[in-house]
Amino acid sequence: MIYDILRLVLNLAFYVMIIQIIMSWLLNFNVLNYGQPFVRGLWDGLNRLLEPVYRPIRSILPDTRPLDLAPLVAFVILIALRDIVLPTLFGLR
Repeated sequence: MIYDILRLVLNLAFYVMIIQIIMSWLLNFNVLNYGQPFVRGLWDGLNRLLEPVYRPIRSILPDTRPLDLAPLVAFVILIALRDIVLPTLFGLR
């Protein structure tokens, strides 16, 4: 039961990060227009949701401006937690 809840939360975070990553590409290549209210609201909401995750990672990583590596590092950590750490903790590996 606890494993399933944790797995669900990690899967939800995984898909939210995928949406934000794809949306950032679409915004950078002008496929999506930030001036549209729905796009702006979705983008701002995703950033407010994920910024607390990225901020500590950014403080550890060297400054690689304009390339932000924090989402990539967070994504790799999330996958490791979901696919390696969680099953190991619950004896499923």
